[in-house]
Amino acid sequence: MTISVPAARDVKPGRLAPEEYSTNFSDLHPPLDRHEAFVEADRCYFCYDAPCMNACPTSIDIPLFIRQIAADNPTGAAKTILKSNIMGGMCARVCPTETLCEEVCVREVAEGKPVKIGQLQRYATDHLMETAATHPFTRAEPTGRRVAVVGAGPAGLSCAHRLAALGHDVTVFDAREKAGGLNEYGIAAYKSVDGFAQAELDFILGIGGIEIKASTALGRDIALSDLTADFDAVFLGMGLPGVNDLGLEGEDAEGCIDAVDYIAKLRQTDNLASLPVGRRVVVIGGGMTAIDVATQVKLLGAEDVTICYRRGQEAMNASEYEQEVAKTAGVTIRHWLKPKSLLRGEGGAIVGIELEYTAQPNGQLIGTGETMILPADQVFKAIGQTLDAGPLAGTDIRLEKGRILTDEKRRTSLAKVWAGGDCIFGGEDLTVVSVEDGKIAAMDIHAALMGA
Repeated sequence: MTISVPAARDVKPGRLAPEEYSTNFSDLHPPLDRHEAFVEADRCYFCYDAPCMNACPTSIDIPLFIRQIAADNPTGAAKTILKSNIMGGMCARVCPTETLCEEVCVREVAEGKPVKIGQLQRYATDHLMETAATHPFTRAEPTGRRVAVVGAGPAGLSCAHRLAALGHDVTVFDAREKAGGLNEYGIAAYKSVDGFAQAELDFILGIGGIEIKASTALGRDIALSDLTADFDAVFLGMGLPGVNDLGLEGEDAEGCIDAVDYIAKLRQTDNLASLPVGRRVVVIGGGMTAIDVATQVKLLGAEDVTICYRRGQEAMNASEYEQEVAKTAGVTIRHWLKPKSLLRGEGGAIVGIELEYTAQPNGQLIGTGETMILPADQVFKAIGQTLDAGPLAGTDIRLEKGRILTDEKRRTSLAKVWAGGDCIFGGEDLTVVSVEDGKIAAMDIHAALMGA
């Protein structure tokens, strides 16, 4: 659809004063100081059968590490955390603790104010990473076994670290120029400041025995058949590189943007003022990517940012807390709307979007036929990501609903190949779950390689 609009499309970089960028993209949760950590740790009941520990996908001994903080032993606390979750530092920043450990905290149930488990975890892990002269874990004697890991994101790095610690030599292949995966390219900038993703990567590699081969993509530069022939085992943790389309005409028009790609550019730029941002922005989606891109374009100076989601608030994948973060930044969230058509002005660029109101009688989502139009200089697509299954074509790896099918030990249907993280069927698309997948797979690979 082509329409004429009275005002010119307004997309430009540098909407804010230089100092506003640093303020807007400062740490979402400033770290606790020593006194604050003591006060918060003192609130913990140190439950014997701790519900918080049961709610943690990586089973961190939360009462123990908080007790260690209370005893002024943050290094010991960090080791307790990292034994279960080698990415405890990043997870302390990005984990939805409000729906995991903190949601079931006894103080949350009794008082509505949980112990700040995530911030205490960050206090401990940051302390160790800043002060430790050597890696806290010692690598076992070399086994002579070689493992290939595809994908240098949370699942792949977790698997690689555990295997290296057990004495195996690991080569990690990643399609991007820098390792880190979602942590480096996909996390909102205000959640991971000061290059923390790369600092954590360097810390993980400090165990030794891990080689990173960047800019090396499965299916383009390497084949799965070659990996299974050259290595004793293979772990697939390549995430979900594809992005779902809206299914509308004109999605290739100027101003219709892949939210994942935009976030990656934002994370990699040295100059936030260089990023073009519209005055009026619409984001389609209801998950964390939608929240992250909407919040960040608002912080970049967009005047009017609206998230449109096809179902009700309770069905959004983004947690209530993350939705509140967006609203606090000035983002409007509208429900029961689905995209119908993109509106283009002279030259074909996006100037707005037509949306249809939806309803869900008897549990089935339908369009009501009633529509509305929102003006938009930019429309961001954030309706889910997909696995690029092309590199797996011709193999015996089974897929389920577009993702890799694994058993409880993360074994695929192809011998010598394990998988984990967002690319597997049944995953929860959380960093902490990906870390656990990598750990589970590593332990089973180790058992298989050592004949246990």
